Amino acid sequence: MRYEELHGTKVPKVGLGTWGIGGGARAEGSRDKASLQALKSALALGYTHFDTAESYAAGHCEELLGRALREFGVERTGVFVTSKVKGENLVPEKVVKACEASLRRLGTEYLDLYLIHWPNGSVPLAETFKALNALVRSGKVRHLGVSNFNLKLLQEAQAQSEVPLFTNQVPLSVAERGYVSNGVLAYCQTNGILLTAYSPFEQNALRIGRGLASVASARGVSPYQIAIAWLASQPRVITIPMSANPLHQKENLRSADIVLSGTEIDLIG
Repeated sequence: MRYEELHGTKVPKVGLGTWGIGGGARAEGSRDKASLQALKSALALGYTHFDTAESYAAGHCEELLGRALREFGVERTGVFVTSKVKGENLVPEKVVKACEASLRRLGTEYLDLYLIHWPNGSVPLAETFKALNALVRSGKVRHLGVSNFNLKLLQEAQAQSEVPLFTNQVPLSVAERGYVSNGVLAYCQTNGILLTAYSPFEQNALRIGRGLASVASARGVSPYQIAIAWLASQPRVITIPMSANPLHQKENLRSADIVLSGTEIDLIG
């Protein structure tokens, strides 16, 4: 596994996204057995970064992740846990309550990384970061970040954070490069901020171009593995594909170790 190291913290190039664990927008208890199996499968394979959010299955995803970590017997220091506060909870008092609720559901005393899930134009970032900064000072959160922020908002968040901003989590894939063209990726790379790429397979709708298919065929791996390797080849980029399938989890994790040549990257486009 390759890693990115930032502010004294090593984060694997590939983590596990958990959207769909425990339900969608609402909790669905009928999925619990399969969800726990998926999480434990990932742990058994060696995943150490798990990305969740208070809005995933209305908090039930966090509950299941916490349960899986406990039942698997993972040392807390052996995993990197990210969660997110939703846009309607960005006023200071709600931020603190939302974080404390996430901690209870996860059964942990701290989050490794806490993100603003979506920007909320009706709440000034300065107000939100008053609470986020206080959470860091209290030890309940170790690193701060944002998600779905454009360059202007990213820079504003960076200015309001008392600790170096850790990441901006955005959609990025070989076919979807909006956060390349809008300057966010380059800014992160030159300013010591990780870009966490979510939906690297575009929710199972990845458009497999000729170059991607050609590189995959020559390597004897799937185009999806090359899609992850393409992300992992870029400095300051990590990714969090979601899969409940143990085989796909294994392939995704191993994809970080596929080192693409310059020629292959050019071929992908």
